[in-house]
Amino acid sequence: MTRAVVFAYHNVGVRSLRVLLAQGVQIDLVVSHEDNPAENIWFGSVAQLCRDHDIPCITPTDPNTPEIEARIAALAPDFVFSFYYRHMLKAPILAAPTRGAFNLHGSLLPKYRGRVPVNWAIIHGETESGVTLHVMNVKPDNGAIVDQVAVPILPDDTAHDVFEKVTVAGELCLIRALPKLIAGTATFTPQDLRLGGYFGGRKAEDGRINWRQSATQLHNLVRAVTRPYPGAFSDTGRGRLTLWRSRCVDTAPAQPDATGAALWGAAGRLWLRMNDGTLLCVLDAELDGTPLTPDAPGLPLALES
Repeated sequence: MTRAVVFAYHNVGVRSLRVLLAQGVQIDLVVSHEDNPAENIWFGSVAQLCRDHDIPCITPTDPNTPEIEARIAALAPDFVFSFYYRHMLKAPILAAPTRGAFNLHGSLLPKYRGRVPVNWAIIHGETESGVTLHVMNVKPDNGAIVDQVAVPILPDDTAHDVFEKVTVAGELCLIRALPKLIAGTATFTPQDLRLGGYFGGRKAEDGRINWRQSATQLHNLVRAVTRPYPGAFSDTGRGRLTLWRSRCVDTAPAQPDATGAALWGAAGRLWLRMNDGTLLCVLDAELDGTPLTPDAPGLPLALES
């Protein structure tokens, strides 16, 4: 029987663990995270799946300790897998499995190595993303590729939309590659790291709007950080403006006479003009925590970075 130790979190972690179980892999240990009470937990629970299947599960703040390294080495797994686990694994853990350590990353490597690849892909206006199963090295996301599955990013897809696609793509990728890994027939393709770069994590403040960007750039930001993320925002004289949904348009009715970025209501809709004159139809927004309507008092609203 094939045996594995798995580092897992989030929906990708849940679905990938289910693939291993369906393929008859014995999971001797799962290492996951404690949910952060300050985080919006909108995704599935790896810990609950482990309880359902009587799989030992631990949630250390740091997995790279002598105690955990020794525990994994004693298990002598065939494979170590990482499925959306948030910590880097160091050399002793990566060396523990007899048949290799593999990570499922949410981009088409070598593009978007590093953190939150789905969000970054949307922010940069990509029309395609996907998942990559690759060899884990000490340096993140640079190991040889075992398999990839691509998904489209449509013009109005949000990060949540794309993440749902990536979750399914991850399941498809793993269920296709796993039998080859077990049989020893998988192929390993080195990455050309010149074709992509590293991206760091994002925080709520990174959703602050730059009104000097184009409407397309703002639209990409809006859909990359909309719910369940904190949203794209700007502080105004009337409170914090948060944009949740938008659509790029070529024209808008009843534009304010004043130049510069502005938000106004007309024809039963909210409209937004950037400093460069490009336009958005705003489909969902809040001002000072209250849903904003086209007939709200105080519109039009002048906007500045």
